[in-house]
Amino acid sequence: MEKLVVSSPSFAHEGLIPLAHTGYGEDRSPELVLSGLCKDAVSLAVVMNDMGHPIPAYNHWVIWNLPAMPVIPGSIPPGAQVAGWDRAVQGIGYGKHRYRGPKPPFRWSHVYHFNVFVLDSFLNLPSTARKKDLLAAMQGHILQQAVLAGHYR
Repeated sequence: MEKLVVSSPSFAHEGLIPLAHTGYGEDRSPELVLSGLCKDAVSLAVVMNDMGHPIPAYNHWVIWNLPAMPVIPGSIPPGAQVAGWDRAVQGIGYGKHRYRGPKPPFRWSHVYHFNVFVLDSFLNLPSTARKKDLLAAMQGHILQQAVLAGHYR
């Protein structure tokens, strides 16, 4: 199976996340491009974590049941159900059903991981699910996974 690689036209791997994708800017999710997506892929899930937060891997975004596609569009609107995709769900990350971009305090630099999971099925989870629920439900269904890292100060 080919290796999955996640990239974004907005920033390079380990590069600076642009203001538009942060809580200090427009708080828009970035476009994510998947190279090497396997042919058996059924759905995608994304978990975005703040790796520099005092709470380990603090969660900013959790979304699942995206259709298997080579480009996850940017600017996914808020809401538990994602407009345009019948099954796509945004769970609770950072206390909201939406993408919440980087917003580290005191100008500290934090690293953020956009973890993309390629799954062999759709998941049956309520929109009240959190990262731990998604991670548990994905067990045994992950075909591929990759991470795009970025930082913001």
